Amino acid sequence: MNLASLSIARLRKGLDSREFSALDIIDAVEQGITSDSTDAAHACPVNAFVELWLDEAREQARAADARLADGERAPLLGIPLAIKDNLNYRGHRASCASRILDGYRATYTAHALENLERAGAIFVGRTNMDEFAMGSSNETSAHGLVRNPHDRSRIPGGSSGGSAAAVAAGFVPVALGSDTGGSIRQPAALCGVVGLKPTYGRVSRRGLIAFASSLDQIGPFTRTVEDAAIVLNHLAGHDPLDSTSVPQAVPDYTAGLDGDLKGLRVGVPKEYFVSGMEPEVEAAVRAAIKRMEEMGAEIREISLPHTEYAVAVYYIVATAEASSNLARFDGVRYGRRAQDPADLYELYARSRGEGFGAEVKRRIMLGTYVLSSGYYDAYYLKALRVRQLITRDFATAFADVDMIATPTSPQVAFAIGEKAADPVAMYLSDIFTISTNLAGIPGISLPCGRGKGGLPVGLQLMATHFDEARLLQVAHRVEQALR
Repeated sequence: MNLASLSIARLRKGLDSREFSALDIIDAVEQGITSDSTDAAHACPVNAFVELWLDEAREQARAADARLADGERAPLLGIPLAIKDNLNYRGHRASCASRILDGYRATYTAHALENLERAGAIFVGRTNMDEFAMGSSNETSAHGLVRNPHDRSRIPGGSSGGSAAAVAAGFVPVALGSDTGGSIRQPAALCGVVGLKPTYGRVSRRGLIAFASSLDQIGPFTRTVEDAAIVLNHLAGHDPLDSTSVPQAVPDYTAGLDGDLKGLRVGVPKEYFVSGMEPEVEAAVRAAIKRMEEMGAEIREISLPHTEYAVAVYYIVATAEASSNLARFDGVRYGRRAQDPADLYELYARSRGEGFGAEVKRRIMLGTYVLSSGYYDAYYLKALRVRQLITRDFATAFADVDMIATPTSPQVAFAIGEKAADPVAMYLSDIFTISTNLAGIPGISLPCGRGKGGLPVGLQLMATHFDEARLLQVAHRVEQALR
């Protein structure tokens, strides 16, 4: 039995009954990751992690075992957890998978990680990602690409591909990611795990190295929906030091998971079933929706008419915010610094030119362009207006339905390198997930079948703002039915 591949709920039961120890679980984590890197059968390792903290993890595991022996019970006590490489953890490196942050060590711990530490979680390492979370395939990382555990010739999705692959490969039971335009849900779908993006403002962004501040949100990858609910219980909550964190009560997300779907109104937007979607993906998603109907849900076709503009809006808003956020990486205060520059301008130019990869440079230039004099009104301001129309579409839909069901991705995991030379094709990989971020609503992806080549397909469910409790309840019931 690989302890690291068990669900949080199963690990909790085993730890509390003393069936195994927290130290046993850390040993299993190490064995899984190291054997993947050295086994001749795995000539191409998954490369999910960029750094492991196993010595620290063992110390924390011993402390957790002592607390358990004293009768202490806490939801995540002794549970190992991996964190995406864009989350600050005091005294540890955080590079956003970029050369620009070579040598940087965090001076404080992200609020979300503080919450998880208080709940007893043990951080075992940082996971690989697309550089500065800009990518849909985890091929832009300065630490090398990540491979899909189901087929190592294929991508795991991005930008949180390392976290998704770590859970899918059974290295850890839970990993954190960030979702700006689908970076949790899309890799979750392609790797066959559960990925949750909470409502914008539900989880503090303090300590998350920013890509696009009005879109970024932290969330978990887990093996089950129940595990996602357990983790969200401790991720969520108001942070007075984050101005975008909403002071709203956090319910117990595990309390209502066993409700039924009778009378649930589920909207299926016609704009999400488009030409070009792989037939096997559409078939798996429609079968899952049919199963929801058999369980008592009322299925209604709805329209989200401004969906066709979502990709264009996203790649204006997100790149504009990225251009502003990444201006701080200048070679002066921290991270990579060009050697022997002739003057200050050369210091800036060379430090950024040497530190950023091609995709990050592309997005910085695009964002700078749409914010520049003469183009701000034509592009950025217009994009903000259309973003409001997209948000209004969801508000109108949720007046008539309780939940929206769609595919997470129009295709299964594609081959490594297949879209690397075509940025537009790569950007379209997130066509079904971007609108959720623009509107700020919660979304979850859960496995719903297999597509071409036996690769995982994801079902995406979306709810209105701060309705994660119902989102998780419905996802849990669907997950149980599909299993």
